[in-house]
Amino acid sequence: MGTIIITGANGSLGLAAVHQLFSTHPTSYVILTVRDDSDQDSNTEKLRKIVRDHSQDAHASIRKLDLSSLAAVRQFTATINSEIATKKIPPLATVICNAMSWTINGGIKLSLDGYEQSMAVNHIAHFAMVLQLLGSFDHAEGRIVFLSSDSHQKSALQRYPTVLPADLEYLTHPLPDKEEEVIDRGFQRYGLSKLVIVMTMFEMNRKLRNSKDLKGISALAVDPGALLDSRALNSADIPRMWSIQVYIANIFQPLLRWLDPSLRRCADAAKDVIDLAVGSQYVGQDGYYVMGKKAESSNASRDEGMQRLLWEKSLMWSRIGQEDTVLTL
Repeated sequence: MGTIIITGANGSLGLAAVHQLFSTHPTSYVILTVRDDSDQDSNTEKLRKIVRDHSQDAHASIRKLDLSSLAAVRQFTATINSEIATKKIPPLATVICNAMSWTINGGIKLSLDGYEQSMAVNHIAHFAMVLQLLGSFDHAEGRIVFLSSDSHQKSALQRYPTVLPADLEYLTHPLPDKEEEVIDRGFQRYGLSKLVIVMTMFEMNRKLRNSKDLKGISALAVDPGALLDSRALNSADIPRMWSIQVYIANIFQPLLRWLDPSLRRCADAAKDVIDLAVGSQYVGQDGYYVMGKKAESSNASRDEGMQRLLWEKSLMWSRIGQEDTVLTL
């Protein structure tokens, strides 16, 4: 097996995915990216412990990567491409685009490049990273796994549906929130980032299939379910009422999952993500998945004309030109 990259590897789902990967594929060569690689970050320390526990068989490297900076992404991909070209590490087998950002209760936040933070981290940075790394993939059966969400259309927590603005520039430079709408608009922006991920995934697959050299690579987007034990649902940024609901749901989760299978824990979702990323049963598969099963994404996400338009916008936002990727844009 080739090299596997997991972004946001010290997040709740990231930690579970790393543990699952090492448990099922103990000799994997893995690059794990984190925003903060310092000894003071308790979540990165949890990641280091997982790596240490599997150090006899696995080949793991923890790398610092700030996905809110396109310059940092470009430096990272240049390093990976160089290491693969010089055979320091194997060609890429899989990139799991797991890292996420949202601002639910704090208003609009911007990335270092001046883009709305959810769109910048969840979509633009991963989009740029994948395109710059495509030349270093195993071209026979490489895989790209993007993380989506039911919020790419409208989740139970959303007040406002996920509808693309008429002017797509508002995706990266949204209008200020009204005071009474801050929470709901923050969640809507998160959902929009997931919608754009799904739509550009479809366009990426079309371009990969039309490429003589890259048609063995496939892209998938997976909704892992509502992860009740995710730190993202227990942060200071989350409204108190949400925290109470999540706390209660966690207590009754073993019962609730029979009523709604999407109410699950990160360890359960990690099994699906790792299967999609490296499982033999998914070789050559692409498209949209919900908890490991092929599914239909929202009606809006299947608009091919808008997929192409968002692809062009994403190239502009990510500052990717033909010279940056082996894929014909």
